[in-house]
Amino acid sequence: QVQLVESGGGSVQPGGSLRLSCAVSGWTVSSVYMAWFRQAPGKGREAVASIGRDSSTSYSEFVKGRFTISKDNAKNTLYLQMNSLKPEDTAMYVCAAGDRGWAIPRLLLNPSPYNYWGQGTQVTVSS
Repeated sequence: QVQLVESGGGSVQPGGSLRLSCAVSGWTVSSVYMAWFRQAPGKGREAVASIGRDSSTSYSEFVKGRFTISKDNAKNTLYLQMNSLKPEDTAMYVCAAGDRGWAIPRLLLNPSPYNYWGQGTQVTVSS
């Protein structure tokens, strides 16, 4: 049984930072691809960042230079370091993981390759 549990969300002022964590059980993070997605009021689900089985990373344009996705194999945990946060970053951040063989790197910012999803952690950026 695979489970993903996010943590680290909260309220922060514009320009602040947060570090989100996604603890994985039932899978080894080193052998799967993973991503962070977010859902905000008035917007559909959008990709934030992905990390492949080879640890290669991809970012949506709106977070490049501000967010960093990484994983700690020893802790079996995925992270999202978020710096220079903006009000438009306010959303529910959801962790996802997958192991589908057909998933090629260019698809990893799409939701379809992912088998499992966490419940999400809320990030609110406001003054």
